[in-house]
Amino acid sequence: MAFQADYIWMDGEFVLWADAQVHVLSHALHYGTSVFEGIRCYETPAGPAVFSLDAHTQRLLNSCKVYRMELPYTKEQVNRAIADTILKNKLPSCYIRPLAFRGFGQLGVEPRTCPVNFIIAAWSWGQYLGEEAIEQGVDVGVSSWRRSAPDTTPSGAKAGGNYLNSTLIKMEAIENGYAEGIALDYSGNVAEGSGENIFMVKDGALYTPPLSCAILPGITRSCVMTLARDLGLNVQEVVIPREQLYLADELFFAGTAAELTPIRSVDRITVGAGHRGPITTQLQQAFFEIASGQVPDRFGWLTLVK
Repeated sequence: MAFQADYIWMDGEFVLWADAQVHVLSHALHYGTSVFEGIRCYETPAGPAVFSLDAHTQRLLNSCKVYRMELPYTKEQVNRAIADTILKNKLPSCYIRPLAFRGFGQLGVEPRTCPVNFIIAAWSWGQYLGEEAIEQGVDVGVSSWRRSAPDTTPSGAKAGGNYLNSTLIKMEAIENGYAEGIALDYSGNVAEGSGENIFMVKDGALYTPPLSCAILPGITRSCVMTLARDLGLNVQEVVIPREQLYLADELFFAGTAAELTPIRSVDRITVGAGHRGPITTQLQQAFFEIASGQVPDRFGWLTLVK
């Protein structure tokens, strides 16, 4: 992966990648006061197309609202800046990272005297959990770290500080020989991966934890549910006890970075047949056909970069 491009959009201007710097006393560096998005742009026959752009931008603005961050840009201006960043870097496909953060002002916990800075970066990025993961699946473990209770930090906001929990989950998983970890919620039920939502297939139906289980309202999660219903599957948001992970016919992660990644084992217990199952395969195929422009975009998910 070439983790670099030529330019980054910073507060309305393009700067060289190496010159995109912030002050070491920026509030976000000390307290995690940032909100962000992860968005993918796919190469299609009609040109680069951003997946679920409006939904991602709206979630960014929602996260800003929760944390009382006054972003001086409209939804349309953010969308335009994202498109301009892709064009400026001449990227046929890419991962996009918009980030709003509290910059340098003062270092008290109260953040509102610090400025709100906004950047957009884009670079080429392949499969998040590995090139083979999309087909062969990954081995995961249930983490000892739980997601926060709803009255601690808002899980519905995609805030930088929330991801300290995710880094603990991910590091523990890697140290235990897994590709990813699964977090339980504050009640001990299944929540999500460190950076992905989770789906379970059982007896031909599709299940996923509800938002009340301390999960991020994933954009890809929503798209998977829409696709599944369109394909005639029974889709339910239900509380999932930990042991149901072991008894599932199929499991898969869903997220912008992970896309749709099958899970072949949990805590070294084989899931189903131990490889990508038929429903996961069907959903993957339907998802990537739309994302890559191979079939008509019947849900309006793609925004061509012009």
